[in-house]
Amino acid sequence: MIALSKKGSCSSQLCLALCAFGLALLGDVSRAVPMDDQDYYLQEISNRDHYYSFPYPGEEFFPFTEQPGEEGPIRAAATEEHPGFKPSRKELKPKKSNKKGKTILETPPDCPPLGLETLKITDFQLHASTAKRYGLGAHRGRLNIQAGVNENDFYDGAWCAGRNDPYQWIEVDARRLTKFTGVITQGRNSLWSSNWVTSYRVLVSNDSHAWTAVRNESGDVIFEGNSEKEIPVLNMLPVPLVARYIRINPRSWFEEGSICMRLEILGCPLPDPNNYYHRRNEMTTTDNLDFKHHNYKEMRQLMKTVNKMCPNITRIYNIGKSNQGLKLYAVEISDNPGEHEVGEPEFRYIAGAHGNEVLGRELILLLMQFMCQEYLAGNPRIVHLIEDTRIHLLPSVNPDGYDKAYKAGSELGGWSLGRWTQDGIDINNNFPDLNSLLWESEDQKKSKRKVPNHHIPIPDWYLSENATVAVETRAIIAWMEKIPFVLGGNLQGGELVVAYPYDMVRSMWKTQDYTPTPDDHVFRWLAYSYASTHRLMTDARRRACHTEDFQKEDGTVNGASWHTVAGSINDFSYLHTNCFELSIYVGCDKYPHESELPEEWENNRESLIVFMEQVHRGIKGIVKDVHGKGIPNAVISVEGVNHDIRTGADGDYWRLLNPGEYVVGVKAEGYTTATKTCEVGYDMGATQCDFTISKTNLARIKEIMKKFGKQPISLSLRRLRQRARQWQQQR
Repeated sequence: MIALSKKGSCSSQLCLALCAFGLALLGDVSRAVPMDDQDYYLQEISNRDHYYSFPYPGEEFFPFTEQPGEEGPIRAAATEEHPGFKPSRKELKPKKSNKKGKTILETPPDCPPLGLETLKITDFQLHASTAKRYGLGAHRGRLNIQAGVNENDFYDGAWCAGRNDPYQWIEVDARRLTKFTGVITQGRNSLWSSNWVTSYRVLVSNDSHAWTAVRNESGDVIFEGNSEKEIPVLNMLPVPLVARYIRINPRSWFEEGSICMRLEILGCPLPDPNNYYHRRNEMTTTDNLDFKHHNYKEMRQLMKTVNKMCPNITRIYNIGKSNQGLKLYAVEISDNPGEHEVGEPEFRYIAGAHGNEVLGRELILLLMQFMCQEYLAGNPRIVHLIEDTRIHLLPSVNPDGYDKAYKAGSELGGWSLGRWTQDGIDINNNFPDLNSLLWESEDQKKSKRKVPNHHIPIPDWYLSENATVAVETRAIIAWMEKIPFVLGGNLQGGELVVAYPYDMVRSMWKTQDYTPTPDDHVFRWLAYSYASTHRLMTDARRRACHTEDFQKEDGTVNGASWHTVAGSINDFSYLHTNCFELSIYVGCDKYPHESELPEEWENNRESLIVFMEQVHRGIKGIVKDVHGKGIPNAVISVEGVNHDIRTGADGDYWRLLNPGEYVVGVKAEGYTTATKTCEVGYDMGATQCDFTISKTNLARIKEIMKKFGKQPISLSLRRLRQRARQWQQQR
């Protein structure tokens, strides 16, 4: 019994010693991990099997025996580039350091992003040690991903670890050998909390079991992370490493927050002709276009090049200047550039109202190149479109904002740098709020101040010099009033959806509510025509960009049911002009890397053309007098649709309508009214619906009297004068 008690005593002492040693090894881990969870947790993260423990067929496999932090068979990238790797045209150039001593890059690194932000990396390729909850899982650890307003369990703004200790990690499976060169990190996107990682390690692996840390002469490299939650921070690896997996291991974090990260990985996938998975999913284009990001000078030069190639169908002009004096250049494409042809509709694409949403800008520049080339090649579809349509392409509405984003680069600008004009105005929502004027008039039926349902005039306060209106916005309004546009699309970024008006809810107590225009059926068709021909917008297997899933409406959404805004370009265009305008969000990544442009072009090319062709859907015609002269400003109404349009200076008009039979009426001051039934078919091409109207008797009398130097006196005025005489005689 004594021996047993002594043995038991020794065992107890040994256990205490081992526990003390274990606590020493844990260091500051014990402050965050509950005592009863520590042993299980350490075992979990050190022995955890990976979902993808085996390589894909055709990929080289390197078994590991080394422990993390030791030298392993991870290969440093050779000095010479791999034969299949095509480096960027721009080399990495360090710029002046900022106040914190971090190097700012003028040009992007050699290797592009793997695609966490663009969703090329799927949710199944992202894994983490733990997660606070599902909405903060590894699948949310993507650069620039945005949280929902409520930050619920499904859509949150980062990956957040379940525990705050230096054993946490998030990893990316590149699914093939990749030359990893750098890491970009952000904190958590949140309105309510502040969380970011201040330092981290980087580890790489070929089998997801044995890991090698990025090292230098003094040991494991500890990379400096973020100092706030939104500005991206880039860290380049001291030596590029070739592996399949990469893991980020946070070492410290904001004291008042927790471990939360959004990230992007820079890397060059190595060629693997035997890997069917990647060959099947790689996107290529056969179009010989200039796939790069163009600064202001390069954009202007590209326009000149297109004009020089196709001088007979193109014209360069500007609609005004930006706050900083940069001209807002547009390219017109038409068989008779510089003139409005009677009976020919006018179409517009604009982009860059938010200066950092640059994909739309590049798509428009690619579109003008493409149309020029295809016209010269005799493509009948493009030739027909150019001959029957006057097309206007305005690629950069906010060049000042773009300049800010361009200087930061495609990955380092964050979500908002360059969004606003130089004087801090959001152009997209800077137009007059005509919705409120119309709805107040409709609600107050007895009001003396009757507002028409179309061509609503701009309020006087908006036209004053003291109004908070960007010079760019005023230039766009003048452009919209000068040219009789029929259909337009403004290209934006950060989502994959087509939004149609109204963009403002009718009830002041709601922030989201479906608010249709009288032409809701037409707008829905126009939105669907773009979304359905896009390669991804209506793909039910596609992952939502951020928080909203637009699949239930086939890649389209009513703007007000998404988020209400007053003074949008779409609502203003509809209520002040004849033009039907929609917002087209062309990609999850606002500023994709240059290497992504060919694929983005393929995603949007057909949609861009199909949407332009919709300008020829509905009815068109000319309103003339009995002498064959066009009548300007005549009102065209469609029975059952409470929204009218007006004829142009030559009496011509275009009215977008879906297939069906319509009773169409016309009226003009001094002329008799007229109606007729017009049928719109399913085939492309607007139905011709002309009107000839004669002057009223009163108008003819006025015309005759004016010709002989006399003015006709109305009957009511005569009666008033006669009564005045009788009253004077009675006195």
